[in-house]
Amino acid sequence: MDLLWLRVAALLYAAASVAVFPAVLYGKERWRKSSIHLAGLAWLFHVVSLAEMLIQAHHWMPVGAREVESLLGFVFASLFFVVWWLYDAISLGLFALPATFFVLFVPALGRGGYTFPSTGVRIGWLVVHIVSLMLAYAALILSLLASLLYLVQERRLKAKFKPGQNRWSWLLPLDTLERIALATLKFGFPCMTLGLVIGSVLAQETPLGASYFLDPKVIASFLSWGVYVLLLLVRHMASLRGRKAAYVSGGVLVVMLAVWVANFFSHVHGFGPR
Repeated sequence: MDLLWLRVAALLYAAASVAVFPAVLYGKERWRKSSIHLAGLAWLFHVVSLAEMLIQAHHWMPVGAREVESLLGFVFASLFFVVWWLYDAISLGLFALPATFFVLFVPALGRGGYTFPSTGVRIGWLVVHIVSLMLAYAALILSLLASLLYLVQERRLKAKFKPGQNRWSWLLPLDTLERIALATLKFGFPCMTLGLVIGSVLAQETPLGASYFLDPKVIASFLSWGVYVLLLLVRHMASLRGRKAAYVSGGVLVVMLAVWVANFFSHVHGFGPR
């Protein structure tokens, strides 16, 4: 039964992770309450699952990879609730709740992991994985481009050029460029999240098994996801525009390019010869 409770907890953590973004980024009180309630239910099911798993294993300390991952997710969620209770800092949930879900995702698939019913199905999910991450990269590049054009247009307006006096007269208004930069970021985030989730399933079929998170590519990917979340949070909370937004977007793009380079050193990914 511990696996059933763990799966319920993982689903509830996923729902709480979705709800926490409008709660933090847009200050939606109803989403805030939903996120806390869903995370609380997930934590309770997680406690039951963890207790049953250790009792059945006849020990009180985690030993296998599955037990360690479950306990690690429990620590993430518990720290979130402690900080939320003491400081009402739900913004920490932007990182803690999705991190808990990602950690629990593979153990919740079962002790033997998930096996694709056919090679065709696996290839289909692999295509979705690649396309999702490529869309995330493209969205971030477009966001950076819009931010750079924002700088050009801002400089042009400060120079008080009249329409038609220079070659940059075709540029969109500042407000439009800013909205494009933010909209592409928001589009890229769910694409990146979906790509990582599917990638977790694909990776656990490799010889690395549950230790897939030790691979440099996987570690770098989750770090870049965290930086992406931070970028969204900073842009909303600090109202970054113009030059600062371009610098921050550029920094995130450098991180994601580093993740791409990590493919050459990965055991579960790779473009070069083996």
